[in-house]
Amino acid sequence: MVAKIKFGRSMRGILIYNESKVEKSEAKIILASGFAVDIDRLNLNQKIQRFKNLTDLNPTIKTNAMHISLNFDASDKLDLQKLQQIAQTYMEQIGFGEQPFIAYQHLDAAHPHIHIATTLMQKDGKRKFTHNMGRLVSEPARKAIEIEFNLIKAEGRKQGNSLTIKPAVYGKQPTKQIINSIMLSVRQNYAFTSLAEFNAILGQFNIRANRGNEETTMFEKKGLLYSILDEKRNPIGVPIKASSFNDQPTLKNLEKNFQAGMEKRKPLKENLKKRIDWVLQKYNTVTRNTLVNELAKQQIGIVFRQNEKGMIYGLTFVDHKLKTVFNGSDLGKDYSARAITQKFSAQDQIRTYLKPNQATHFIGNPLEPLMEKADYDAPTAIGKKKKKKKANQQNL
Repeated sequence: MVAKIKFGRSMRGILIYNESKVEKSEAKIILASGFAVDIDRLNLNQKIQRFKNLTDLNPTIKTNAMHISLNFDASDKLDLQKLQQIAQTYMEQIGFGEQPFIAYQHLDAAHPHIHIATTLMQKDGKRKFTHNMGRLVSEPARKAIEIEFNLIKAEGRKQGNSLTIKPAVYGKQPTKQIINSIMLSVRQNYAFTSLAEFNAILGQFNIRANRGNEETTMFEKKGLLYSILDEKRNPIGVPIKASSFNDQPTLKNLEKNFQAGMEKRKPLKENLKKRIDWVLQKYNTVTRNTLVNELAKQQIGIVFRQNEKGMIYGLTFVDHKLKTVFNGSDLGKDYSARAITQKFSAQDQIRTYLKPNQATHFIGNPLEPLMEKADYDAPTAIGKKKKKKKANQQNL
């Protein structure tokens, strides 16, 4: 179990967020404490007023709200009663058993999780002490609950070779629900610096964010359409507008993630390179499939950016262990498309002599040339060499 605590200045905002999920059937109230009547008999304003009665006792205190999320492993067996018991136990162990709170079970993600809304204000007008609450109080409570309720432990789990986020399969779950779940997980856990890198990660889970044509209003206003991809990497079903999700993951809002990702991923670069090196040094020549499989064992996904003829012009490495992404050229020359494909065996017959000004068909994200620099290399070919004159004619 993983517990996350956020402090805020508005109980109203926290309640509106959770109640809007309930209205959309993406969440449901599973427990309420500290209310004089059955929670089902109260409307949103009455719920807000219950907390406001406490915050009004000391209006000089601005940070008076707390929003908790308890996240469980997908393999945990949790029925309603068990979730209620966990919520109640956690609140008691962190010292909030006497505070009014509402627990919501969210249904919009692949893993079970609950959100708890409560206030820091006590009935005597004093604020609950929360300094180092996560380390001193929440962590011991979390670990004790894992043991008491036989939950998968957050620490010490074997990473294995599987991804923690399950890829989307069209029709298996409601489209909006599964896209939202994957998109949120990627935004919260991965470090990326561009839309193309964001799409490289999403693509690992069969999702793509599309800006549309440059002439459209959506492109101008930095909107996005999210789609599930089929087995051939083509969008399937009706795309979902970014503005229709609660977090509104438009390009404009993603730019905050881009900025944060620049700093967050810096210390992760060398570890990724070492793990790639460990794979590459085992082979003088290697097939494309072997490279993909060997990198997967290191929890690294590799995205080949290529044109409609199969010519590779760039590589992107998605690190699922450290939760980040880098273009090959950003890691160094030894990790560029040219350097990597030179190690391919002749049977792959892969050519990488695409020049920057040639028309391309992008496998994965069609907007990559608009969003990032490709790691173009000097013309090279794997397999049978062609005469220089003939190559020049092709380029013309």
